[in-house]
Amino acid sequence: MATKTTEKKASAPKKTTEKTAEKATATKAASGAKPNALQQPLKPSADLAAIVGDKPLPRGEVVSKVWEHIKKHNLQNPENKREIVADEKLKKIFGKDKCSMFEMNKHLAAHLKS
Repeated sequence: MATKTTEKKASAPKKTTEKTAEKATATKAASGAKPNALQQPLKPSADLAAIVGDKPLPRGEVVSKVWEHIKKHNLQNPENKREIVADEKLKKIFGKDKCSMFEMNKHLAAHLKS
């Protein structure tokens, strides 16, 4: 006797594609939704502008540009990479000679205005 087997088709879960994500983002932007705090352009103080430039930038870009400055001028403590040894420009922002990478955002926030 031959038995008849039935095959069930397993439906694959739908994956969000990049295009779908882009459309959702574009729809939010088109509907007038406010950007979140990290995307809000902020004006840097004169001291911070010496490093990142004087035009308004989102907080994430400011942090990236400060890290570029730190790496370009080799300002991380080689014995403790979490510590930043301030040069003259960073001393004006940090208010001290050394700062941990975790404190840095607190000091940067004091130099950014909406």
